[in-house]
Amino acid sequence: MTKLPTFTSCLVIVMMIAALSLLKSPVAALAADKDAPAAPDAAAVERSRKTVQMLDQIYKQAIVLITDKYVHDEDDFPAGSAAVAWFDAISKTGSHQVRLIDASGEPYEPNNVARDEFERQGVKRLKAGDATYEQVVYDDGEPHLRVLTPVPVVMKKCVMCHPHYADAAPGEPIGAISYTMPIE
Repeated sequence: MTKLPTFTSCLVIVMMIAALSLLKSPVAALAADKDAPAAPDAAAVERSRKTVQMLDQIYKQAIVLITDKYVHDEDDFPAGSAAVAWFDAISKTGSHQVRLIDASGEPYEPNNVARDEFERQGVKRLKAGDATYEQVVYDDGEPHLRVLTPVPVVMKKCVMCHPHYADAAPGEPIGAISYTMPIE
């Protein structure tokens, strides 16, 4: 006498067949995982993070120094505009991408706004009080660390070109520096 399968074992078999039908084949599923970029190791990400932190200090100190020494009235070349030009030159010839973006909602130049979802989300997070915002991304299969750091009003001279900054709370980000750093 042949024993019929139970309802539970039939259900399990049907579920397994359905699950397998969702895959092209087990081999194809493994091949797809093999082609996915490997996550960078934690030490490499930390090296890139420390490099961004160092550059962030240098860039911000330079902008403050330019403002302090060379911006005296509204006819002088704005330090923010100098930073945009400087960052553009670095991005074209350097090892990383960097740009200054507005977080106030009233950009000095229309190009100085968040360009992608990472920057838009980062500005929101910085405005909410996060010290930085970062994400590992892949460009042509190569890992990069994207980081956004806040730019608050640090000098009264900033208000010469940006009168709306006068209403900013101390430490409130009115801008951000966006970095894309290779992870090596």
